[in-house]
Amino acid sequence: MSKPVKRCKWAEGVSLDYIAYHDQEWGVPVRDDRVQFEFLILEGAQAGLSWSTILNKRAGYRKAFADFDPHKVARFTDKRVEKLLQDPGIVRNRLKVQSAVTNARAFLAVQEEFGSFSDYIWGFVDGKPIQNRFRKDADIPATSAESDALSKDLKKRGFKFVGSTIVYAHMQATGLVNDHVIGCFRHKPCQRLAKT
Repeated sequence: MSKPVKRCKWAEGVSLDYIAYHDQEWGVPVRDDRVQFEFLILEGAQAGLSWSTILNKRAGYRKAFADFDPHKVARFTDKRVEKLLQDPGIVRNRLKVQSAVTNARAFLAVQEEFGSFSDYIWGFVDGKPIQNRFRKDADIPATSAESDALSKDLKKRGFKFVGSTIVYAHMQATGLVNDHVIGCFRHKPCQRLAKT
């Protein structure tokens, strides 16, 4: 009989999509700008909501936000924003939808300055993932010194919905920090990915 797979507590007893997200994406180092932009929009949309709500609407976000192409989103007009506010496939919050457009423009400015958004954001962790060794979910912080610094810099550059807690969640999702608990079967694979 096979041994049950041990996961981070937050990924247990939830939907198959949620488990797949934990098992395949969360904590995997992301160096692709489009994926970084996707998580920037999704993490901002999550503010005050559960991640499962956003995960359930991910396909709707891909459709509504031009498959997370920052060049296209940056050109969204007020008319397009109004249309998006009628779309049940996303969270219909005016500030969050407008922030996606604002963030796309700021994102492009960062790419222009640094060559890529990835180069910029990875600079806050010296180019390699922070490897935490938490034993239980309750030990995992909501923010860090790095998320504080990144949040402050993003705000200075005009980004919205980038408080330190949101930024730390982004860092966890995109593998800038490995916060899989050490008993989770994904901890070591994410640790190994950090070295490649």
